[in-house]
Amino acid sequence: MAGTKEILCSATADMFPSKSLLSYNFIHQQQNSFSPFTSSFNSCKRRVVQLRKVVAVAAAVPMQTLIELDSTKAIPEIPVQFTVTAQVTVKYDAKENMKEMVFNLLDSGANATQRGVFLQLVSTDVDPRTGGPKVSKEAVLDWSRDLHITADKVSHEVQFLVDANFGVPGAILVSNKNQEFYLESITIEGLVHFNCHSWVQPEKLHPDKRVFFSKKAFLPSETPAGLKVLRKEELRQLRGNGEGVRAVSDRIYDYDVYNDLGHPDKGTEHARPILGGQHRPYPRRCRTGRPSTKSDPKAEASVNESLPMYVPRDEAFGDVKRQTVDAGSWKGMVNNFFPFLKDSSTNGEAITFSEINELYKENSCNESHQKESPKKASFPIKLNKMIKESTADAFRFDPPNIVSRDASCCLRDDEFGRLTLAGMNPLSIERLKVFPPVSKLDPSLYGPQESALREEHIIHHLDGMSVQRAMEKNKLFILDYHDTYLPFLNSINAHPDRKAYATRTILFLTQMGTLKPIAIELSLPPMNPYIPSKQVITPPVDATTCWQWQLAKAHVCSNDSGAHELIQHWLRTHACIEPFIIAAHRHLSVMHPIHKLLRPHMRYTMDINARARELLISAGGIIESLFSTKEVSMEITSFAYKNWRFDMETLPADLIRRGIAEPDPTEPHGLKLLIEDYPYANDGLLIWAAIEKLVRDFVTYYYPSAGHIQSDPELNAWYYEFINVGHADIRHESWWPRLSTPEDLVSILTTIIWIASAEHAALNFGQYHYGGYVPVRPSYMRRLVPNEHDPEYATFLADPEGYFVSSLPSLREMTFLMSVLDILSTHSPDEEYLGDTRDLSTWTGDPEIIEAFYRFSMDMRMVEKEIAKRNADPKLRNRCGAGVSPYELLVPSSKPGVTCRGVPNSVTI
Repeated sequence: MAGTKEILCSATADMFPSKSLLSYNFIHQQQNSFSPFTSSFNSCKRRVVQLRKVVAVAAAVPMQTLIELDSTKAIPEIPVQFTVTAQVTVKYDAKENMKEMVFNLLDSGANATQRGVFLQLVSTDVDPRTGGPKVSKEAVLDWSRDLHITADKVSHEVQFLVDANFGVPGAILVSNKNQEFYLESITIEGLVHFNCHSWVQPEKLHPDKRVFFSKKAFLPSETPAGLKVLRKEELRQLRGNGEGVRAVSDRIYDYDVYNDLGHPDKGTEHARPILGGQHRPYPRRCRTGRPSTKSDPKAEASVNESLPMYVPRDEAFGDVKRQTVDAGSWKGMVNNFFPFLKDSSTNGEAITFSEINELYKENSCNESHQKESPKKASFPIKLNKMIKESTADAFRFDPPNIVSRDASCCLRDDEFGRLTLAGMNPLSIERLKVFPPVSKLDPSLYGPQESALREEHIIHHLDGMSVQRAMEKNKLFILDYHDTYLPFLNSINAHPDRKAYATRTILFLTQMGTLKPIAIELSLPPMNPYIPSKQVITPPVDATTCWQWQLAKAHVCSNDSGAHELIQHWLRTHACIEPFIIAAHRHLSVMHPIHKLLRPHMRYTMDINARARELLISAGGIIESLFSTKEVSMEITSFAYKNWRFDMETLPADLIRRGIAEPDPTEPHGLKLLIEDYPYANDGLLIWAAIEKLVRDFVTYYYPSAGHIQSDPELNAWYYEFINVGHADIRHESWWPRLSTPEDLVSILTTIIWIASAEHAALNFGQYHYGGYVPVRPSYMRRLVPNEHDPEYATFLADPEGYFVSSLPSLREMTFLMSVLDILSTHSPDEEYLGDTRDLSTWTGDPEIIEAFYRFSMDMRMVEKEIAKRNADPKLRNRCGAGVSPYELLVPSSKPGVTCRGVPNSVTI
């Protein structure tokens, strides 16, 4: 029998080299969707079986027996096996950890069966003998064979032994008896590909085998028989059971309320209300399961060394992203060093504009250099000058290149109007529909709903029109923060270093297509019936009103800064998008085409949101420290969430809701913009249309009819849970879009991709260049606008510039804010941008989808060219002109760094 085995192996190797099996399978896969082998291939196998039998028993077995063995009945009894080669690529994001793992492995003396990584191929076919999927024998990944400690990733060769009737590999099971490692990809015979992109945990932490599916996308009803059980089991493991403390190695996606923002054990002043529930509705976050605090059993304990920050392991930042954030933090510490010392030495005394300007590196266009005659300068002076020049930029910030700084260092009226359309927050401007504006707040709690604005305040700025006529001609617009801030002003103004109003600003659309502010209403809660709680400031007529006007604009910008950071940025693009990510991982298999489409738009979002809960929006965090809203910051977002609507997050619907556009089927995007030169809307509609076209091509391919939508259990479970659990507090609202038809799905997916990519980019990556010069965009104010009845009025008249500067944040807090904005505005080198085609291999076998993505990539290139053309058009004064910065936030591509351009696929910072 030994001789028989040798002859069998020789014949098998000659007739069927290892690659021929997979070559046949691959071709067969394309033609027959993983159906069993054809009879012609079985006939080849019969000849192999016959050869074995003849050689083994020719002298002793009758001819009749040989004839019977030549029939197909003999095949299952004597399987033929092949060796299949795979390339396994392991990425080492942390080289030091890899070195430690390898050296521990080599020093342990353990053999591969005790410490190896074991892999098994899983066929798309079912084994008729067991009723389960066909699996290969385990293959061992031996680290020591191909050891490259200095490499970022290494490709290892692994060989599997499979039966000839194994079928096409559809999944791979991985069992890890080593330390954690990152499995990037596996390729079988160069033909069947597995994009893994996942951390694989040690068996001692997670005993269940990991399953990785091939790149082929399958709707649930099309899942090959051999993979159906694994598909369901993988999703079950990701959902968890809602119990237990999550470890950093877990991959569990669960929901929870925002009960982790306060630190009640430090005292009542550090406690914060829970967000999520009937009283304070809020989107849900990822559950961590940390124990409750001692002081409040409903509040979750803070992150600490024993209970680190948790996000599902594959959602965490990679090394490059983490290093970029860390480098930004170090840069901020260095830049804050001297301002911190200066601010401490002056005990918070008043500063000047010149001291603020010294925070920035010199700009040759704005700074004049006085040169001393070398003959007159003494040696000590020369030495001091050399030292000063050599260290001049070492501890300074890059000057923001978007906001212009004129001689007074205050925000000009034209710049104020331009930034509402092409600045950090272009989502708040609305068309004025009712004058005077009316509050929606309860008058029994917040005073009269009527505004103090009157026609006489603005009539002289309307180019001869009446207010009603100007409204009819769509010439009047408003920034309205009255209802957003008024309920919280008593809490804000109780702080000695925080003073805020609830503001309304009326803007007029000029004949040049620009906006100019023509009136600002400043409101306070009614305290004394004999003292007006509302005042109106209009454009200046003399020196005194000039500085009052500047102070009023600064307060509006402070309102806008808080609303931008908390509502438009955090709530709308970070918090509201997290439930969709959680639901996608819980209900959409990685094999599902919708999961594959959305995967790039979920990258890093859960990690940055977890970091925000720990550092930015928590009690005493960066937002409370640097913005006017202090401890009521997150309550403001809950108040705003009551008016959030998913169906209004589409760009066209948002523009129509704000009165900025009207439906018009004759226009390119079906909309007529009432402000023709509105850079955010103009450029955004280009990207919106391209995303919608891509999604429609995608949905049409996989869901040609409404029946296909309604019969997809994973898709419907994802959308149901996104609404009913992820947004549980508003789940009964009638405005939620239905998911019944392919067109419904197109709208839902386009909205999600738009929010995660372009909308977030427009709100995030301009923060430093638009907000990095604090006098023109303060994050909070320390003094109110004085009038003749105030005790501070005499101080204001004596030194209005000093009064203005003393109203701004301290020097130390300015630099802290600038450092934070710099980090938030930075693109890391591993950023993935909209239209990037690097990962199109995901859609191998679906040429129609690959073509759709290539068209989308070309669309993004066209968008870049069109935006560049617009930025060079002198007719577009909101983006082109002397001292006017181009609007590039929606240019799809970017280099690393603070570039004020680039649209990443996902919310990554």
